[in-house]
Amino acid sequence: MPVDIERHGASAVVTINRPEALNALDLEHLQETHEQLAALASDRDVGAVILTGAGEKAFIAGADIKYMRGLDVQAARAWGELGHSAGALLETMGKPTVAAVNGFALGGGCELALACDIRLASSRAKLGQPEINLGILPGWGGTVRLARTTSLGFAKELIYTGRVLGAQEALERGLVNAVYEPADLMPQALELAGELSAKSPLAMAYAKESTNLALQGEHRGNLATEARLFSMLFASADQKEGMDAFIEKRDAVFTGA
Repeated sequence: MPVDIERHGASAVVTINRPEALNALDLEHLQETHEQLAALASDRDVGAVILTGAGEKAFIAGADIKYMRGLDVQAARAWGELGHSAGALLETMGKPTVAAVNGFALGGGCELALACDIRLASSRAKLGQPEINLGILPGWGGTVRLARTTSLGFAKELIYTGRVLGAQEALERGLVNAVYEPADLMPQALELAGELSAKSPLAMAYAKESTNLALQGEHRGNLATEARLFSMLFASADQKEGMDAFIEKRDAVFTGA
């Protein structure tokens, strides 16, 4: 299978399975990734999604250059839109997404990691946007999400030079949330996803929607959206369960209702 799906309780692990090409995304693998993410986004039994790559060398080494070099303008636009759509699913699905960056995350791979809510990296991970060296620029959201994740000046440095970061520098720059030894990366990602899956699905979806507005749009309008979503949750069974559990000193059991 071009993309493997594994279930661990309420967590789903999406693994790009093309290790012989460092999990570079050609059309088949990108289409399958998009389809699987779309299915998981609407699956009520899934509370969190982990994205990673097969093997020990790469998360996603980027888009397949052999495929891209033959594209004309129209085909390149369709290719870019498909990548953007996959990133949008990771960014906007109503459940948390975690990138387990187990190796090279370059170009489109870095962009899909940036679209995830949280990024955990192996100490061997390498991240960057080297498209400038190919005579192009990032085409799946990198020019926007990298600046929002780190800083505008640092994003420009990486995009203009195409240099690749090691895991420790990525951590220092806020590009990843944590760094682990390779053997510990997936257990840590699964532990985090399990923790997130235990939260109220409704509150998580609203929290993600509101937080995604933080660095875009009009400030007061974003605050108004937060206030609206906050109040709406008081009509939910999860809100009552969460507060009852707190008062009764027990673990809450959320249902998404």
